[in-house]
Order: sequence, then structure tokens, then C-alpha cells
Amino acid sequence: MRNAGKRIASIRWAITLGWAIALAAMATGAEEHWTSFRGPTDQGHADADLPLRWSENENVVWKTPIPGKAWSSPVIWGDRIWLTNAFEEGTQLSVLCVDKNTGKIVLSKQVRFVPGPQYCHPFNSYASPSPVVEEGRVYVTFGSPFTGCLDAKTGKVLWERTDLVCNHFRGAGSSPILYKDLLILHFDGSDFQYVMAFDKHTGKTVWKTTRSVDYQDIDPQTQRPKTDGDYRKAFSTPLIVEAQGKPVLISLGSMCLYGYEPETGKELWRAESPGSHSGSARPVAGHGLVFSPIGYTAELWAVRPDGHGVVTATHVAWRYEREAPRRASPLLVGDWLFDIGSDGVAACLDAKTGKELWKQRLGGNFSASPLHARGRIYCFDEKGKTTVLQAAPKFTTLAVNTLEDGFMASPAVSGNALYLRTKTALYRIEAPKPR
Repeated sequence: MRNAGKRIASIRWAITLGWAIALAAMATGAEEHWTSFRGPTDQGHADADLPLRWSENENVVWKTPIPGKAWSSPVIWGDRIWLTNAFEEGTQLSVLCVDKNTGKIVLSKQVRFVPGPQYCHPFNSYASPSPVVEEGRVYVTFGSPFTGCLDAKTGKVLWERTDLVCNHFRGAGSSPILYKDLLILHFDGSDFQYVMAFDKHTGKTVWKTTRSVDYQDIDPQTQRPKTDGDYRKAFSTPLIVEAQGKPVLISLGSMCLYGYEPETGKELWRAESPGSHSGSARPVAGHGLVFSPIGYTAELWAVRPDGHGVVTATHVAWRYEREAPRRASPLLVGDWLFDIGSDGVAACLDAKTGKELWKQRLGGNFSASPLHARGRIYCFDEKGKTTVLQAAPKFTTLAVNTLEDGFMASPAVSGNALYLRTKTALYRIEAPKPR
């Protein structure tokens, strides 16, 4: 009877995994384009037969050195890979385009010279936000110094905004998203905190909404924010979900997770978490819930996105308070929610209840967000190691791969190839095609 029970459990697990893979495949549709940070689903899924193993001498189609210091993730449209780039001093902000087939840099365009850049923490870079691409156009941001749109064929700047006021304090990190005719972007600095939507065709402001949470950080003597507003900053990227048949813009700021109307910027609800500043990870969604790390309190919340007003007491379905990710975004695969803490501790949770199914230390530190492809989870650490796990409620390591330098950028996928940006190079990783 005990063996029969194990067989039944194995069958149930296989069925669940099959559904998870099928759902991911339907969501991505084996796209050739990787349009934004975390891909066309915005949640880190790829329907691709990616290699299980690689090294500097195995399954590397090409490797292209990338000068400078920049943590933005690659995006892909057709045969072109787009990256933003900068150097240590932060004065030169540029856009790179790489041929997907050869690895050759076909465009390197400086879009802004900043004579006196803001301070950027050594852990961050002056080009950390990732581009977003669609047919004919590439949208980039470096935070307040430059946000703009380039012609994808010529590299010509079609419009730009250099008038946006925000002291990022530690450097910018939020990537833009496209929604209909809008380009939407966070500006969560130490001085000003707001969400903004631009007309993607012209760059003109469509709406701008100031964060509404009370940060409770005013010094009674100076009447100024304590620590120069350090606890007001955040670095997350927004996500569009549907609640009760209507779109909701999910937006993680400092000390608060918000829901907005994406077309108007009207605040619909907020879930407050005092003290949880510097949120960097991007939320994911499924099962009628939004799953979001809250910030440096290292908690992960599941929130129903159909509320109104302050919903902290009414719409937080569950909280996970151990080893929640601070920088790497979570990953939802079927009924399982996976996360990796910055200290290398990975966990698998029941997405509906928050119950911990397993927790294991992978080793290393993690900033890049994980990727799911056909039942495998790829986890990229800051020293160049990729740990491949089975997407399952039981912890299983399938492979460990190492490249020469570490990952701050998240991966991109096109066809059956994996495109990895390390601190110093861009790789195309792909298994040879059968003869």
C-alpha cells in the first residue's frame, strides 16, 4: 500500500508538471521575440528546448565582450539584440545592438552625455533598467537622465525626455513596460516618488501619479525625511494583470504595493508594509493573486488585486516571512511559486496557500531573475554559476554550469537559444542541432 501511495503521488506530480509546462507553452507560444525584462509573458517563461549544460567550451555559439559596466537585461526582436550600456563614471549612456546570429555589435550609439551624474552605488550600474522592444521601435531609460525611443532600423532617436526629476540615490533600476499606446515607468527616488505614462509615439506625458503612502520618516526637528529619503526609494518594474475583467497596473514602491488603472494612473488600492523599502524584484501573478516581494523586510506577499483603498487587512491572502527574494524576481510555475533570496537560499511554495514545500541553499548571491523552460528552472548567480533545478515540489538539481564572470542581468531566450549577459560579455548558449 505504501508503494501504491508513492506511485499515486508520482502520477499526481507528473500531471501537475505537465499542466505547468503546457500552460507556459501556451503563454509564450515559442516566440522568437523576447520583448522586455522577463520576456513576452513578463514572468520569466520560455517555451524552448534550452541546453541543460554549458561552459566556456561547451554549447557556446558565440561570445561578445561588452565594454563598460551595465546590468540591463537583453531584449530581442527578430535578429537583433538590444542592450543599454554605461561606464563606471556614468557620463556616457549608450544603446547597443548585437546581431543575434553572429554576435557582432552592429550599433553602438551614445544617447546622452551626463557631465555630472548622480551617485550610483558600486553594486548598481548607470545602465541597469532593461529596454523594451516592439516592431520598429526600441524604448530605453536610464532613469532621470534619459528616457527615449529609437528607430530599430537606423538607431535614430525619435523622441527623448531629459526633464524628469528624480534623485535615484543609489542609481536607477526600474525597467519600462508597454501597455497599448503607453510607455509606463517608475520613478522612486529619495526626493520624488511617482509613476508615469508616456505616449509611446511622441514621448509626451499622458499621466503622472505621485505615490500616496505615508513613509512616516519625517524628522520632527528638521521636518525633512530621515537618512535623506533613503527609505523612499525602490527599483521594481510594473506588471499588468486582470482583476474582475479589468486591467490593473501592479506597482511595487517603497513600503507599499499599489494597483493603478493603467490608462489613467488612478490609484485603485494599496497594501502597505511600513519599513519595507528598496523593493527591486518584479511581481508575478496567477491563481487570482499577485505575488510580490515587499522589499528589504524580505517578506513575500500574495495579494488579491481586486480591492479598493487600503487593502492590507483585507486582501493579503498569505505572507511568507523567510528567505523571500530582495532582488531576483519570483517565478510561478503552475501551482508552485519559486524564489531565490539574494543570499542564495531558494524555496518552493504552494502558490495558493504559501506553504513551504522545500528550501535549499544553492550557494552564491543572486540578483538576476530565474527562468523557466519546459520543466527546468535556471538560476544565475553573481559569480557566473547557473544552477538548473527541476520545477517540482521536491528539490532536485539537474546541472550546475559556470562561465567566466557573474550575472547581474536576467536572461533572454529566442528559439532554442539562451542569451546571457555577464558583467563583461554577451553569450549565445545553444545545443548543436541534430544532424
